[in-house]
Amino acid sequence: MREAMMSLPFKKIRSLAAIAVLSVTALHGCGDKADPTPAPPPPVAAGPSQVAFWLTNPDRSVLFKKQNVALNFQAETNNRLTIDLDTTQTYQSVDGFGYTLTGGSAQVISQMSAASRQDLLKELFAWDSTFIGVSYLRLNLGASDLSPTVYSYQETMNGPFSLAPDQAYYIPVLKEILSINPAIKLMASPWSPPAWMKSNNSPKGGYLKHEHYDEYATYLINYIQGMKAAGITIDALTMQNEPLHDGNNPSMYMSAADQLKFVKENMGPALRAANLSTKLVLYDHNLDIPEYPISIMNDPEAKQYVDGSAFHLYGGNVTAMTTVHNAHPDKNVYFTEQWVDANNKDENFASTLNWHLTNVIIGTMKNWSKNALEWNLAADPNNQPYTEGGCNTCLPAVTVSGSNATRNVAYYIIAHASKFVRPGSVRVKSTLVDTQGTEQFNTLQHVAFKNPAGQKVVLVLNESSSDQTFNIRYRGQIISTTLKGGAVGTYVW
Repeated sequence: MREAMMSLPFKKIRSLAAIAVLSVTALHGCGDKADPTPAPPPPVAAGPSQVAFWLTNPDRSVLFKKQNVALNFQAETNNRLTIDLDTTQTYQSVDGFGYTLTGGSAQVISQMSAASRQDLLKELFAWDSTFIGVSYLRLNLGASDLSPTVYSYQETMNGPFSLAPDQAYYIPVLKEILSINPAIKLMASPWSPPAWMKSNNSPKGGYLKHEHYDEYATYLINYIQGMKAAGITIDALTMQNEPLHDGNNPSMYMSAADQLKFVKENMGPALRAANLSTKLVLYDHNLDIPEYPISIMNDPEAKQYVDGSAFHLYGGNVTAMTTVHNAHPDKNVYFTEQWVDANNKDENFASTLNWHLTNVIIGTMKNWSKNALEWNLAADPNNQPYTEGGCNTCLPAVTVSGSNATRNVAYYIIAHASKFVRPGSVRVKSTLVDTQGTEQFNTLQHVAFKNPAGQKVVLVLNESSSDQTFNIRYRGQIISTTLKGGAVGTYVW
């Protein structure tokens, strides 16, 4: 699953050629057309306050709770830093926020009592005022390293294709989620083709043999069609999770040249021939090598089949998403994975909240991403299940013990965006300025949106260790608000 993580413990990985550190800032520009998917309006402030304010403090004294404070816009001035909102300047539309539903996630959720499972899934996925409204899930296509066992859907060359390994709990849990939120978007990612298609005849490592390219394309088409027959629509597909990391179990190495060939000659034509609308998404790996997807999209024959590129941030800089966007502005970028380290989880809550809000939520959104996904949705108290050699220190968003669920930091990271920035929301311009109107790059990280109901949503993280009082200005009027050091707030009106 993972290689190494910025500012968190490193894992052993394959050595790659040195890549220069990128430091490109996002460019302002016109966004794409908002997704027309209908979504019920999120909750609005009640009582005398014009602005609803949801808060998480780094000491966990407040965990994603609406604050009982009056925040009303007024025509006044003061000497504080101000986040200026300009809803006339728009950028990308948003598909959603969420997690990966791993095989292990589905297994532990399936083992809850029916009532407890339904309560948890409603809390996570329902779109109304009570719940956090997760709107995007990544699926493992075949096993991931957080599956109970390693498997594929076609274990022998001449054997039948079958989704039977997913029928016990994976598909039933997914269908239960869809019954709660039928509009949720699903992206599928394979960790490995069947072993018999690979150079080393193993689910771990190796590469896809050229003589099996057509068969692998057929395998992926069969998966999309089989899920559709089960009532599950796959919105997007990546062709290999972390294609430059072949030390996981399962895993596979796929060079940019091989992925280009596969897209252009096999997968793209197969999707088109099958008349499928599933989006084809490149790469699905770290932001330190943006050249990988760019090189594929530079080929016009391959590019015609491609919707965009997906990224993780165990290496590189989140601004590389803008590098890819600028190289091919007609194609989308997605952020599909970031893990949380289970070691010292209590002590690391504050630093994890800070880093992930800065990068995974605010950073990706300010660099054109259509979505933002944390890694694993659920696991047991020992972070199981996982495959032999799989990640044993991946802290899920929700720890499930029997029928009880404990919410971890990734739950709150996603909730601050997913509850209010529903699919079809559009990112709008937000600028931190001083009293002279000069833009500041201070410890207040921020991003803003207009959602389908017309509400404005501003996420703000106070990266510093001390409290900060600041303004949010809209149409010439301001509210003043305070965040403790390390706290995150979502403001909605």
